[in-house]
Amino acid sequence: MAIIIRLDRVMADRKISLNELATLLEMTNVNLSNLKTGKMKGIRFETMDSICRVLHCQPGDLFEFTEE
Repeated sequence: MAIIIRLDRVMADRKISLNELATLLEMTNVNLSNLKTGKMKGIRFETMDSICRVLHCQPGDLFEFTEE
Protein backbone atom coordinates (compact mmCIF):
# COMPACT_ATOMS: atom_id res chain seq x y z
CA MET A 1 0.00 0.00 0.00
CA ALA A 2 1.22 3.50 -0.79
CA ILE A 3 -0.03 5.02 2.50
CA ILE A 4 2.32 4.70 5.46
CA ILE A 5 1.02 5.16 9.01
CA ARG A 6 3.29 7.43 11.07
CA LEU A 7 1.41 7.11 14.35
CA ASP A 8 4.44 5.56 16.06
CA ARG A 9 6.59 8.57 15.16
CA VAL A 10 4.02 11.06 16.47
CA MET A 11 3.60 9.03 19.66
CA ALA A 12 7.38 9.00 20.18
CA ASP A 13 7.56 12.77 19.63
CA ARG A 14 4.84 13.26 22.25
CA LYS A 15 6.37 10.65 24.59
CA ILE A 16 3.11 8.75 24.95
CA SER A 17 2.79 4.99 25.14
CA LEU A 18 0.35 2.80 23.28
CA ASN A 19 -1.45 1.99 26.55
CA GLU A 20 -1.76 5.67 27.52
CA LEU A 21 -3.07 6.65 24.10
CA ALA A 22 -5.52 3.76 23.99
CA THR A 23 -6.89 4.81 27.39
CA LEU A 24 -7.26 8.45 26.34
CA LEU A 25 -8.95 7.44 23.09
CA GLU A 26 -11.13 4.82 24.78
CA MET A 27 -9.88 2.24 22.27
CA THR A 28 -8.54 -1.22 22.87
CA ASN A 29 -4.77 -1.70 22.76
CA VAL A 30 -5.25 -4.29 20.01
CA ASN A 31 -7.16 -1.93 17.71
CA LEU A 32 -4.70 0.89 18.27
CA SER A 33 -1.76 -1.45 17.73
CA ASN A 34 -3.30 -2.68 14.47
CA LEU A 35 -3.67 0.90 13.32
CA LYS A 36 -0.11 1.77 14.35
CA THR A 37 1.38 -1.19 12.48
CA GLY A 38 -0.70 -0.61 9.35
CA LYS A 39 -2.72 -3.82 9.66
CA MET A 40 -6.04 -1.97 9.38
CA LYS A 41 -7.56 -1.35 5.97
CA GLY A 42 -9.18 1.96 6.93
CA ILE A 43 -9.80 4.49 9.67
CA ARG A 44 -12.95 6.37 10.59
CA PHE A 45 -12.82 10.16 10.55
CA GLU A 46 -14.13 10.12 14.12
CA THR A 47 -11.13 8.04 15.20
CA MET A 48 -8.71 10.26 13.29
CA ASP A 49 -10.30 13.33 14.88
CA SER A 50 -9.83 11.85 18.36
CA ILE A 51 -6.20 10.92 17.69
CA CYS A 52 -5.43 14.41 16.38
CA ARG A 53 -7.10 16.03 19.39
CA VAL A 54 -5.21 13.91 21.93
CA LEU A 55 -1.83 14.14 20.17
CA HIS A 56 -2.28 17.80 19.10
CA CYS A 57 -1.38 17.01 15.50
CA GLN A 58 -2.73 17.23 11.96
CA PRO A 59 -3.93 14.24 9.89
CA GLY A 60 -0.94 14.78 7.60
CA ASP A 61 1.36 14.09 10.56
CA LEU A 62 -0.14 10.61 10.87
CA PHE A 63 -0.04 9.51 7.22
CA GLU A 64 2.49 9.59 4.42
CA PHE A 65 1.96 8.80 0.76
CA THR A 66 4.76 7.08 -1.14
CA GLU A 67 4.74 6.08 -4.78
CA GLU A 68 5.12 2.33 -5.21
